[in-house]
Amino acid sequence: MQATLEAVFGHSRFRPGQEAAIGAVLAGRSAAAIFPTGSGKSLCYQLPALMLPHLTLVVSPLLALMQDQLAFLHRHGVAAANIDSAQTREQAAEVMTRARSGELKILMISVERLKNERFRHFLQQVPISLLVIDEAHCISEWGHNFRPDYLKLPDYQRQFNIPQALLLTATATPKVIADMQAKFAIADSDVVTTGFYRANLDLQVEGVAGADKQARLVQWLQARQGQAGIVYVTQQKTAEAVAQQLSRQGVAAQAYHAGLPNERRDDIQRRFMAGDIQCIVATIAFGMGIDKSDIRFVAHFDLPKSIENYSQEIGRAGRDGQPSECLVLANRDSLAVLENFVYGDTPERVGIAAVLEDLQQAAGDGQWEFLLGPLADQSNIRQLPLKTLLVQLELRGIIAPRYSYFSEYRFKYLVEPQALLERFKGERQAFVASIIAHCKRARTWATVDFDTLYQHGAERARVIKALDYFQEQGLIELESKHMTEVYSVLEPAFDAQLQGDNLYDYFRTHEGAEIGRIHAMLALFANDQCLSASLARYFGDTEAPDRCGHCSVCRGQIAQLPEPPARPRLGDMVFVQECSEFLNRYHEQTGSLPSATLATRFLCGVSVPIFTRMKARAVPGYGVLEDYPYAEVLQWAESGLASFVDPAGP
Repeated sequence: MQATLEAVFGHSRFRPGQEAAIGAVLAGRSAAAIFPTGSGKSLCYQLPALMLPHLTLVVSPLLALMQDQLAFLHRHGVAAANIDSAQTREQAAEVMTRARSGELKILMISVERLKNERFRHFLQQVPISLLVIDEAHCISEWGHNFRPDYLKLPDYQRQFNIPQALLLTATATPKVIADMQAKFAIADSDVVTTGFYRANLDLQVEGVAGADKQARLVQWLQARQGQAGIVYVTQQKTAEAVAQQLSRQGVAAQAYHAGLPNERRDDIQRRFMAGDIQCIVATIAFGMGIDKSDIRFVAHFDLPKSIENYSQEIGRAGRDGQPSECLVLANRDSLAVLENFVYGDTPERVGIAAVLEDLQQAAGDGQWEFLLGPLADQSNIRQLPLKTLLVQLELRGIIAPRYSYFSEYRFKYLVEPQALLERFKGERQAFVASIIAHCKRARTWATVDFDTLYQHGAERARVIKALDYFQEQGLIELESKHMTEVYSVLEPAFDAQLQGDNLYDYFRTHEGAEIGRIHAMLALFANDQCLSASLARYFGDTEAPDRCGHCSVCRGQIAQLPEPPARPRLGDMVFVQECSEFLNRYHEQTGSLPSATLATRFLCGVSVPIFTRMKARAVPGYGVLEDYPYAEVLQWAESGLASFVDPAGP
């Protein structure tokens, strides 16, 4: 271990926790490394990967995380690659060829890649020593950004005969850690935590009214000119507005958010890493995996989404161990916007019923097949909560995932079909001839007819393997689309009413927990206890000092969070005037009135699938009440709809 650390990575000693985590992995045990952001979690898989006999498979939630870690590995001469949706099929095929040959030591993917049947087929052919799960808190329903697909990772570990797993995260509460341990059978002694206290971070919370935030931010940043830092905001439009205002006040800043073109985002990130841009005003799309050691400040112009998000975001400051500052301009102005993100992920009861009805219609076949996008549209449930609903049906023993497949494969010949056929002999030639004969060929593309091929004795897996081979040999250009999910129906006679009620209660409970997480963060910022100690205790770290001496509370500056400015009373507004165009359009498209929940989501600017189809963002009134508490708007909408006359009525 020590020799590899020095020869490959150029370090003379391990950071706290690294040696214990690496030692557990090299001893053949599964382990978890829970270190603060910037404390060297990545080395815990990078070093063992060089010493283990086979491939190390890394599951990472974001492309930015992969790219940054790959660049680091390549600089140190480590054979590593990734497969992602931005690559061409040829690039992905080349990576898989390198993995099959044993050339690669590390392969990085997103969890969604494991739903691809061709990729799973590839993994069956490659021996894997270690499964690494980055941002591993995503596997826990109690984590701050739970991703349902992560719940399948223990099954994938068994399916691909991977002997051990390493879980990495910076933000895990004791409850989340226990969940991670249970899912991957990790012993208490192999959970390595190094504490959440960062002695070099100066934590500052200031209560500032919304109208005064911009001026205070400019003043604070002007005193830190020449330093690299990040200003976090909640919404894309705020990122643009704040960056423009800072630039006008002499603070060079660039906006960064998911709405920018990929090339623009990549350019901004590259220039920031190189020191050509000093200040980034960003949504949380920026920063994941950014390994820039000299970030001297992180400012939150808007409230973070949770204590976990706050911890993760300030963790990007001061990775070089030098003093760095973290400022929150805190008030309650954006509280409603934060809560709206949560409310948008709670399905309507009628949407849950639509999913269960679709499932019941398929139950007689013992198998349920669907495309996620159309099911989301049909039920008007966002895709992430829809995935959560499916996982809950699994946990209740009603369905079990079987596999996912692309329902459509099509290809374009790069050589004449006869030339393709002549490359094979005997039975293989007959098999290829059957593929060619049973494809529906248009002018350019040929679509594979799996049903007809199956009737002629050709197995789907063999056909796909052949198509992949043709692609690798440059004989065809291959495309696959329409990812279809296939589940076994284990309990076809389930009580849809009872399960629907239980699932709705589950989502409402989860909604309440998420709202509670937001208010726990407000309580942290407004409390009179040391901020560093309070933050550490939230994550179960009892070793942090009771008083750090380098936070605003320790300096006697306890934040008083201003209330939002007075708004016009909802009772003084006329419901129909605020959303008449929406009501009319919805009625035109569906023949009915929207529910009070849908009307509330429209007025609060909370997106759901039907709004995309309606182009609701362009309809007058969309988001006009986004600063009002959701519960108040819902009550007002219920009253307004009750007195509204259906335009199609008498």
